Amino acid sequence: MFENLSKGLNAIFTKIKGKAYISDSDLQDALRQIRISLLEADVALPVIKEFIKEIQEKALGSEVIKSIKPGQMIVKIIHDEMVKILGGVDEKPKVDLKGEMPVIMLVGLQGSGKTTSAAKLALFLRKRYGKKPFLLSTDIYRPAAQLQLVSLAKQIDVQHLDIIQDEKPLEITKRGLEKARSQQNDLVIIDTAGRLQTDDELMKELEEIKRLSKPTEVFFVSDAMIGQEAVNIAQTFSDKIGITGIILTRVDGDNRGGAALSMKYVTQQPIKFIGVGEKVNDFEEFHAERAASRILGMGDIVSLVERASDVIEAGEVEDIKKKMETGKIDMNDLLKQLQNIKKIGSVSSILGMIPGLGKIKDKLGDAINDKSLKKQEAIIQSMTYKERSNPIMINANRKKRIAMGSGSAVSDVNALLKKFTDMQMMFKKMGKMDSKKMHNMLNMFK
Repeated sequence: MFENLSKGLNAIFTKIKGKAYISDSDLQDALRQIRISLLEADVALPVIKEFIKEIQEKALGSEVIKSIKPGQMIVKIIHDEMVKILGGVDEKPKVDLKGEMPVIMLVGLQGSGKTTSAAKLALFLRKRYGKKPFLLSTDIYRPAAQLQLVSLAKQIDVQHLDIIQDEKPLEITKRGLEKARSQQNDLVIIDTAGRLQTDDELMKELEEIKRLSKPTEVFFVSDAMIGQEAVNIAQTFSDKIGITGIILTRVDGDNRGGAALSMKYVTQQPIKFIGVGEKVNDFEEFHAERAASRILGMGDIVSLVERASDVIEAGEVEDIKKKMETGKIDMNDLLKQLQNIKKIGSVSSILGMIPGLGKIKDKLGDAINDKSLKKQEAIIQSMTYKERSNPIMINANRKKRIAMGSGSAVSDVNALLKKFTDMQMMFKKMGKMDSKKMHNMLNMFK
């Protein structure tokens, strides 16, 4: 998400950052280019107008004129305004979990990703807060919608409501709440029905479910790829049902980010969570400041560490620590690292989170990308157990066999073996590092 917008804005910043003096002409040109970048990112027009107006007013102030580096000051102003539009800095929990059995209601159009988001949210809240969630679906209109939620609930080992044929949405809600209470669940997530477009019948049903379930949160779920249309739909749900937050799905498939930049402004409700992939673990809290930093190429190392800690087991961290102390690693360790990178996310998204690398990831080309990682993984998996444990034994004939088995060239095998040698040297150096420093560094991922 935000990739196209990030490219456009960073091209503008490159022009103005190094300038010792910013003329009115320079500022107007920069604002015009920002406006174009926002339009291309499918940001709603009212949001663009407000954004440009705020930047212009602050950039013309005395702080910028007196600044030693006015170009950098303008970048800071843009960053601060971006944070504000995305929701501002909010330290409060993303979900109101007060009460004996809080209820979260998910609303949105059909195909927006509500059912998957219900399961992702249940898993997230169980892991983060130790909750015992209960899932139920009132979607009796979409074929197999209730079965899909049951399947997902079983996959993540969360309790769910069994299906009774021809049961009405309000009856389902009432029975679900009673069952959750009797089972002593401390959280209920209701996946409601959607339509291909908003209509009075849908809104009436949602109002009745809301009245019966008395939810502490009503999250509007939207596909990030819909663009400006999602903003209009969000406005309708906000006006008629009353939403308390937004979940954006499929942000990994949207390079523009217009919906995220527009929804908070239009609904006056924050984006709470984002779906960053298809797996049940691909779900994150949304932080406006981190998103703004990512857009402006400043990285987001906090989110990167959080993602890593979710997928890398504590025992694995201890194993890495021991290997660093001894400096002894083999190809199996390299394979584990490649697989961990895949779990954390795409190479492009990881690079975008590392300060300074987001701007140059396109220039890296084939040096580091998802395709190259898959190739390296295939090469290692084409080795025998002995070869992985002792790569020094891999001679010319073995390299040919490994290359054939992985569908790669001998030069690719050589490049990977060189990478492994470099990794060995790095581990040996880290093994000599002060033990306290190494302990603190590795504990970031616990």
